[in-house]
Amino acid sequence: MRSIRALTCAAAIVALAACGREDAPPPTPAGVAAATRIDFAQVANYAAPPLPAYFDGTVAALDNSPASNPGDDRVATLGRVLFYDLRLSTNNRSSCAACHQQRIGFTDPLRFSNGISTAGTTDFHAMRLGNLRYWRPGSAFWDRRMPTAEAQASQPLHSLVEMGWGETAGGIDALLRKMAATAYYPDLFAWAFGSATISEPRIQQALAQFVRAMVSHDSRWDAGYARVFSPTAPNRALDVDLPNFTAQENHGRHLFMTSVDQGGAGCASCHRPPTFALAADARSNGLDAGETRLFKAPSLRSVGLSGPYMHDGRFATLAEVIDFYASGIQDGPALDPRLRDGGAPRRLHLDATDRAALVAFLKTLDDPALTTDPRFGDPFRR
Repeated sequence: MRSIRALTCAAAIVALAACGREDAPPPTPAGVAAATRIDFAQVANYAAPPLPAYFDGTVAALDNSPASNPGDDRVATLGRVLFYDLRLSTNNRSSCAACHQQRIGFTDPLRFSNGISTAGTTDFHAMRLGNLRYWRPGSAFWDRRMPTAEAQASQPLHSLVEMGWGETAGGIDALLRKMAATAYYPDLFAWAFGSATISEPRIQQALAQFVRAMVSHDSRWDAGYARVFSPTAPNRALDVDLPNFTAQENHGRHLFMTSVDQGGAGCASCHRPPTFALAADARSNGLDAGETRLFKAPSLRSVGLSGPYMHDGRFATLAEVIDFYASGIQDGPALDPRLRDGGAPRRLHLDATDRAALVAFLKTLDDPALTTDPRFGDPFRR
């Protein structure tokens, strides 16, 4: 049976992990030191990084981290190695980071990703990963087919297009054997989990922790909002002009935050600040007439760095995205009610000034700290 069938043991594995490993930092094994820049004595803070005041209990309540996979710096560090390791693909040419590139918000500049070969591509555009921990519900992929980040984490390994470990390549068990024979993995798994056992549930846990640690909170919007935020202010001061914004950016902020019936574009009703993750009850956005599928969308953090846009990358620019929401929404059974006006798809009637202002505001969500943070960079000595 494939190792993924050991998922029922995942909670027990995590619960026992901290009990089975050394609390004091051991010396970094030679195999780990030779291949990576990981230092067992200098572990990055993934589990409890400092967050701004407005990431308070209202945001913490959105955290989709399961009790069976509590945050742990060592496990997340292992996840970082897994995320960047080309050896996790059959031909040593692809990794998670190949399709989720840090410099552009952990997505792919290509409309569809190639994976291990240029002969085939993925079915969907690679999603941005910032603030994934606040996606509600915690389902993953554009089509929501995986219920958690853990379940999603190893799916690319099984894909013949992405990492190549389909049944014809020996399946996940062939990958586990390859990892066991790799100099640094037994030591890394023992350090993170307390034993050198390499399994799919442990891979899932480590990758999910690493990705959940990608919390975005250092954009220009954050810098301005931190100066006006008050938990007791109406709407938590989200309606207040930001002192570090231009007039155009504040106009775009107003349109984004304000409901349609109050003269705005109503964007925040689906893309909820301060995480800018999609509302849990969001449905289809009406890209195609007659749509019956419910799509997931990533947080809008670093959206200005990360085109193309939508699940199929059909829009090359943010201006095209705004044009679509202003006048291009199509009707269908899955259309979100917030995108309806009576019985018809909503038309926002934004003029050129409004549209340019919304684009300017969206670019203030770009987070240069997350896209350059060495905690999330390539750990390998290449």
